[in-house]
Amino acid sequence: MKISLLKSYAELIAKVGANVQKGQYVVIRANVALEHFAELVARECYKLGAKRVFVNWESSRLARADYRLGRTRNLATVLPHETAYQQFLTDELPVTIWLDGDDPDGLKGLDAGKIADVKARRHAQNARFIEARDNRYQWTIAGAPTIAWAKKVFPHLTKCQAVDELWKAILKSARAETGYGIENWEKHEKDLKEKCAKLNTFHLRSLHYKASNGTDLTVGLIPNVEWLAGGEKTFSGTFFQPNIPSEECFTSPMKGQAEGIVYASKPLNYNGQLIENFYVRFHEGKAVEAHAEVGNDALQSILTLDEGSAYLGECALVPWDSPINNTGILFYNTLFDENACCHLALGRGFTNLYPNFEKYSQEELYSFGINKSLSHVDFMIGTPDLSIVGKDDKGKEIIIFKDGNFAF
Repeated sequence: MKISLLKSYAELIAKVGANVQKGQYVVIRANVALEHFAELVARECYKLGAKRVFVNWESSRLARADYRLGRTRNLATVLPHETAYQQFLTDELPVTIWLDGDDPDGLKGLDAGKIADVKARRHAQNARFIEARDNRYQWTIAGAPTIAWAKKVFPHLTKCQAVDELWKAILKSARAETGYGIENWEKHEKDLKEKCAKLNTFHLRSLHYKASNGTDLTVGLIPNVEWLAGGEKTFSGTFFQPNIPSEECFTSPMKGQAEGIVYASKPLNYNGQLIENFYVRFHEGKAVEAHAEVGNDALQSILTLDEGSAYLGECALVPWDSPINNTGILFYNTLFDENACCHLALGRGFTNLYPNFEKYSQEELYSFGINKSLSHVDFMIGTPDLSIVGKDDKGKEIIIFKDGNFAF
């Protein structure tokens, strides 16, 4: 891959995705295999005036050792230096950049329940910090290929060929394959916002999903909660792009209002384990039944993480005829696969979708019907024949999706 293209992609991440401001701290989360690209991103952050750039290195090999050999009680204990770090994040609100190159099979075969238990306990101890900085800092997730991920996507290619092909697919999905990613994102942002503006004029109160694979689900929506796409703003008004790539228009549904069944249309990579060929049945908003042909233990662990993890936190609309889906590639990575077709999310909803959200406390926002949870897990449900019919606040039906794509 040409270094010039990688540098322009790194600039897109730092300048448009994270929108690093002069004097800000930056934290980069990256796999140890991404040292070279992480350096390029760090350089771009410094060019924008970053005060200091820190990198949190991750390794699925070390994570495997932890979860296979470590005791749950010890792994789940948040140590003093980790608490101090959470305090730093809350006090300083550093920009957070996640370079996602995780191995889809990184934790394959391990005890999914143990992994979920450790994460739940750690989240609970850090919850006060996480909630205190919600909506107050810039963050972005962008893909960068590791050998393990590339070989999963392109198993018949050599390691070098697979990494090169995955780079091409990532840059194309991020609208950065020509080196003009920043300019392309300005136009893309405008298009996404226009689509959301149209959705907001409908004043929808429910969505009915139906597809030939068995999906038949009705989800209630919250009065006044908005549809959002592309860039967001912090409390202080700093604009940023949370996901690169992004093709979705999304909202947070009403907790307690989901009835029916939905079938996943793509595998889900969760905690380094793949969940495939699964369904979820909802009653009174809660997932009361779910089963996966592959990774069922991991699926069950999602639903039992906390009280809110079995409820929906997001409904996202992405046309089947999306640029990412049209690559014909199954990425085995949620950032890319969720932007290839429609998806739902189990767990936490988005409090910043409520009008003038900054005027309310977190608990007030949750009281309006936005789901509260420590987790947020997207799973893909889009199909070529998916239909979505909405009902507005007067009971009028509006066709939102027909044959997998927007109908307006």
